[in-house]
Formats: sequence, C-alpha cells, structure tokens
Amino acid sequence: MQNFWHKIKLTWTDTTLRKRILFVLFALVVFRALAAVPIPGTDVDALARFLTNNQFFGILNIFSGGGLSNLSIVMLGVGPYITSSIIMQLLTMMVPALKRLYHEEGEAGRKKFSQWSRLFTVPLAAIQGWSLLFILEQQNILFPLTVFDRITNLFIVVAGSILLMWLGELVTEFGIGNGVSLIIFAGIVSRLPTVVGELAFTFDVSQIPVYLGFAAAGLLVIAGIVLVTEAERPIPVTYAKRVRGMKMYGGGSTYLPLRVNSAGVIPIIFALSILLFPQMIGTFLVRFSHPVVAKISAVLSSFSQTSILYGALYFIFVFLFTYFYTAVTFDPEALSTNLQKNGAFVPGIRPGASTSDYISKVLTRITLLGAVFLGFIAVLPIIMQRLTGIASLAIGGTSILIVVSVVLDLMKKVDAQISMREY
Repeated sequence: MQNFWHKIKLTWTDTTLRKRILFVLFALVVFRALAAVPIPGTDVDALARFLTNNQFFGILNIFSGGGLSNLSIVMLGVGPYITSSIIMQLLTMMVPALKRLYHEEGEAGRKKFSQWSRLFTVPLAAIQGWSLLFILEQQNILFPLTVFDRITNLFIVVAGSILLMWLGELVTEFGIGNGVSLIIFAGIVSRLPTVVGELAFTFDVSQIPVYLGFAAAGLLVIAGIVLVTEAERPIPVTYAKRVRGMKMYGGGSTYLPLRVNSAGVIPIIFALSILLFPQMIGTFLVRFSHPVVAKISAVLSSFSQTSILYGALYFIFVFLFTYFYTAVTFDPEALSTNLQKNGAFVPGIRPGASTSDYISKVLTRITLLGAVFLGFIAVLPIIMQRLTGIASLAIGGTSILIVVSVVLDLMKKVDAQISMREY
C-alpha cells in the first residue's frame, strides 16, 4: 500500500508525467462534450424508445464510445478506424508487398502502413454513416429530411469520426496509453451512472441473492480477465558466443514471451461484425410491405442476441477468429529467421524450420485457452440473462474486457514512465 501511494506521489510530482495525464483527461473531456451534441433533425424521445428495445444498436454504441446513444456528431466513434486497421492487417496476409512493408521495413514502413489505414477510414466512415442514417430515418428517429440535409448529416458524422481518430492519435503521442482504446473506455465508463440508476430504480429486495451472485460473478470475471491477459508462455532463448578480436560476445540467456491472449478484443469485434449483419439487413427491410420481404425481415430481426443459436454461433466465431487473427499478426517463420540472424536458438531445437515449427506448436496450444476464454466472455451476457431473467443485470463481457485491458495497459505505461524517471 505504501508503494502504491509512493507511485501516485511520483506520478503527480513529475512534471512531464503530470502533463501527459492532464492531456489525456482534457482529450476525454473534449470527447464527452462532442458526444453530447446531436446531429440536426434528431427526435430525442423516439431515439430513447428505439435504443431501449434494440440490443443491436446497444452493441454498436459500445464501439462508438457512447456517441450513438445521443445520435451525436461523433456517433460513428472510432469504429471506422478500427475496421480499417483490421482490414489492413488482414491484407498483409494476402498481399506480400503489404507484409514486407509492415514486418520488414521498420518504423518507416509501419508509419506508411498507418497512413494508409487512416486514408481507408474515410470511405468506411462514409459507408457506415450512410447506412446508419438511412436506418434511423426509416425508424422515424430523424425528422423528414431533404437531400441537402442528408448530405450535411453524412459530412458531419464522417468529420466527427475523423476528428476522434485524430484525437486518439494525439492522446497516443502526447498522453499515456493507446488513445483509441481510451476513447472506447471513456464511453463505456460514462454509461455506469445510467446502469446503476436503472438497477436502483428496479431494485427488488427478494432479488438480493441474485445481486450478490452477480457481484461475485463480476469479480471472478475481472480476476479471470487479468489472469488471462497477463498470462504468457516463456520460451527459453540462448545466444551463441561470438569472438570479435580479443573479446567474446554473447552467451547470455533470455526468454521469448508468447501471450495466451495475443489477439485481445479483436476476435469479438470480428464476430460481432458478422452476427450483427443479418439484424442490420432485417432492420433495413422493415420498410417494405411485400409479404415475402416482410417474412425475411421478421426472420432476420428475430435472430436476437438472447437466442441459443446466436450464442452458439457467437462462441464459434470468436474461437475461430482468435486463431485466425493470431496467425495474421504473429509470424513464427519470421521470428525464427530473426533469432537465427542474431545467433540465438531455442535449447534442444535446431535453428530454422524446426524452431518455426516448435514455436507454431506452442502458440497453437496456448491460443486454445485464449480462444475458449474469449468465447466465454463474449457469450457471458446471454448466460447471465438466462440464469437471472433480469436483462439489466447482464454482464457486458466485452465491455469488462475492454475496461480491464485498458486499465492494465495504462498502469504498465505509468510504471514504465516512473521507472524511467527514477533511473
């Protein structure tokens, strides 16, 4: 405890660190202020009724950082930028030139790669913005608009998404932690007072055991997320001794840490993108009166997030995407080549192809645990609704995973800054 207060004191007394923290707080205040400004022509009462009965937009609201709940000028949030980054990373698996740019050309290559991701964000934001505005207008959440009004709203939401992307990168550069993650984190945390208010309003004395069980489950989930997020499998690495002139170099030993959950929350985003697509089509087709189209719309809309089929598919998609994304972002062959170039080897394993196969085998085994855990976290809200029968008590597994991961990353960054200042 004494060490904790000592770190807080060092954090606040260090001028550079204090400025970084204050910059993060200022950026988050700016973001929340923007999230409170609605786009023109919004029917606030109709929006509130719509969001209350629509879990589809509730999930989208998480990744918009809470901007969608007010239909604000930043209603798209950092979603288009995240989608753009994911697509660009997937393309590295299919386009050799992109793979070389990202993995082999160093910092300059990664900067160019990031610039392309930013440029790709603009058309994605335009497509997502047009789709959402069209659906919301069909639900009578937006007042009747002229063509000029629709174009104006589209420009506003696209500009808002680009502004948040820029704000997130400023936080990453001049603040502490990942700016995009912190924006999503701020949106999730800002919903806590509303959730607590809803629970207080619907409080039932006879449900006290359920509330206590819910609290215990929440603590266990947080502990599990911390454990799996921090878990890693060390692979020992030894450097061969080399003689240069009259001196001997190398000969040391270290280890290569392989994370159990190296994919983070990305597989859940992938799975949501696929599973929410049928519901978006169903919402889009509601406006048509043709019997066949109406039937298709009803079937797609009934694919709710509380159904057993939805939960099963959600778990399977998260499981598969965890392996897929790990394969995209982690290249055992390149790692083996780098080890061999630097005169390093895994004890008992021959350099080259054997080392690559060994690393792949270990990674496949530990990713199994990470994939199962992510799948469980994803379907946890459905499980809690089934067990308790109280929709407002559903643990937002994805939200908790994001919040805990951001807090852990922030603590590591602060500790690293403090250690650097002390030394």
